[in-house]
Amino acid sequence: MFTRLSNSWELVKASAAVLRADKELIFFPLISSIATLLVMISFAIPMAIAGVFDNMADQGSLGPAGVAVGFVFYLVMYFITIFANTALVGAVMIRLDGGDPTLRDGFQIALDHLGQIFGYALISATVGMVLRWLSERGGIVGGIVSFLGGIAWSLATYLVVPVLVVEDIGPVDAVKRSASLLKRTWGEQITGNFSIGLVFGLLAVGAFFAVGLPLILLAAATESVLVIVFAIGVIALLISGIALLGSTLNGIYVAAVYRYATQGVINDEYFSPEMVRGAFKPKRG
Repeated sequence: MFTRLSNSWELVKASAAVLRADKELIFFPLISSIATLLVMISFAIPMAIAGVFDNMADQGSLGPAGVAVGFVFYLVMYFITIFANTALVGAVMIRLDGGDPTLRDGFQIALDHLGQIFGYALISATVGMVLRWLSERGGIVGGIVSFLGGIAWSLATYLVVPVLVVEDIGPVDAVKRSASLLKRTWGEQITGNFSIGLVFGLLAVGAFFAVGLPLILLAAATESVLVIVFAIGVIALLISGIALLGSTLNGIYVAAVYRYATQGVINDEYFSPEMVRGAFKPKRG
């Protein structure tokens, strides 16, 4: 456990070194977060008009109109996320190749791949809806299948974004290419060494107990609605900031892994060979 955490922390520091060289990289996931929040707010109205919330409360199901609205919601959310990730990874690839990317460079790369991004968002939304349906309608078995299917999909699509950026192929071929890169290069079993999420999950928990919990207790003691709202806002911003930083560093690392997978190239200025090679455990036998 401690070895895994140590390796993950080294990956965090290496990815952070890239972020320090191009601090504007964090704006890609920031813009994505703001856009997704606005989309969530804007979809609440048509979902209410379509009776989605009433159906869920009365029948425990979305209903035909709800399914349609839900699918569009998934599609838009995936499109925004993939677009921002494409811009981020594209900019990181420029940095790892020795260039000095700008926000415009990243967004231009995403715009150049707009068709592929939409296609991949469409596939992801469909997969997401199917997995959700299995989870809600399939009972225990459906929940297990949905959970395992989600893991398999995450593994298969781990390198899809850099594939779209560099290889300029369609979304279906990009998924196939991503899956083949993982299997061919590292085998089928991924270890937790690259888990930047582990480090930032622990940071979020630590921040909650160090800052969030005292604020909650203080707000409760004052019995002031204003103080309680302020405390909740501070905690939300703190956790969101940690998640934002983690998302940025993860995108940076994905780009580095792709370069090693396809070119055998490792940028020693930021990532050591052991870091990238150790992200995956070769298949035994």
